[in-house]
Amino acid sequence: MSRIMSTVQGAASRRDVLKYGGAAAALGLALKTGFGPRIALAADEIVIGGSLPMTGVFAFAGIAGHQGLNDYVEWLNENGGIDGRKVRYVMEDTGYKVDVSVAAFKKITAAHKPQFYFGDSTGFEKAIASELNQLGSTVMSGASFASELADPQRYPFHFIAGPSYAEQVGILLEYIKAEASGGAAPKVALVYSDTEFGRDPIASAKARIKTLGLELVDEIVTKPGSVDVSAEVLKLRRSRPDYVIFHGYVLSPINEFIVQMKQMGLKTKFMGTYYTMDKLLIDQVGEPSDGFMGVMPYNYYDSDASGPNLDAMRAYSKKVAPDVTYRPVPYVASWFTGMIFAEIARRTLAAGGDMSAKAMKAALEGIDGWDTGGIMGLPVSLKGHSVPVGRIYQVKFSEKRYVPASDWIALT
Repeated sequence: MSRIMSTVQGAASRRDVLKYGGAAAALGLALKTGFGPRIALAADEIVIGGSLPMTGVFAFAGIAGHQGLNDYVEWLNENGGIDGRKVRYVMEDTGYKVDVSVAAFKKITAAHKPQFYFGDSTGFEKAIASELNQLGSTVMSGASFASELADPQRYPFHFIAGPSYAEQVGILLEYIKAEASGGAAPKVALVYSDTEFGRDPIASAKARIKTLGLELVDEIVTKPGSVDVSAEVLKLRRSRPDYVIFHGYVLSPINEFIVQMKQMGLKTKFMGTYYTMDKLLIDQVGEPSDGFMGVMPYNYYDSDASGPNLDAMRAYSKKVAPDVTYRPVPYVASWFTGMIFAEIARRTLAAGGDMSAKAMKAALEGIDGWDTGGIMGLPVSLKGHSVPVGRIYQVKFSEKRYVPASDWIALT
């Protein structure tokens, strides 16, 4: 029961694969319905492959990401597909293991020849890059915002459906600079995990801090997860930063830092990046999370924002799962990634129909000034294989949600 293969073609039974409970229910229904690879391919269909962690430590993100991409494909097919072509989504569970993800990629690409692929991690997306380049038939995105994956020279057939980790921290720093009201430069501390994920944006952040005239007063590295941070908190008490930026964590030890520093009476403002910005933090930290800020590339599912694509996403979700009132951020991100896949396909077909990776890369890089229909608050460009746009949101604990703390910010 550790693996799932599903094909999505708009049937109601497919829609119910994860409606919308835990991984065990998803696995049970997948086995019950007997989904398996469909080898016969329609010449005019477009295929999206996917490696997602439906089980394991990151199943919470994998399940939500699968639901978002699954729902987008079904919605798209109900609305004519891509220039009349149906879209088929083929996914396999990976348990967030690189070797399993690589095996799933090989299996799906051999059987289904996907034009697009959704990866589950930085490790997988880096490991498969050479083979992706050799294939020359597939464009990839996924759950990772690793900065190097937005490098068109090293990863020509890969893009990030949002700002890279370096760009996310850059957006936070631009906000801090804009909030400064003269006088002494704002004091910033960087707190990050001792992982590749945690270290990703740090060199870029230090350079931008210097360029913006901010003051870096502390740099603290911890193990990821729940650890004793009392010594690090005392260090921050001495340096008294105006802002602490966390990166490389999902939750712990951010909660420990916030609670202990607030107990000391410090007036520090706490900030995070994408993977700290879902309601998990509000639920787990409780009232001390009030005021926590961070960068988010998308409008939240429960935000007050509107737009044709954002509204369509909400309406379709309500249609297939009427009891679900909130969708986690990975759901929105995956729906948006599907939108970019579809936009690349439309532009490639309009240019002559050569669905090679090279032609699709050209279409990707031609996306400029694109209106996302309310998913993001600014027209976006993918010239650099990422979308360096975001907004600062802040926890409003009385409403148990994030609310805007800034206008939309685009890095140039």
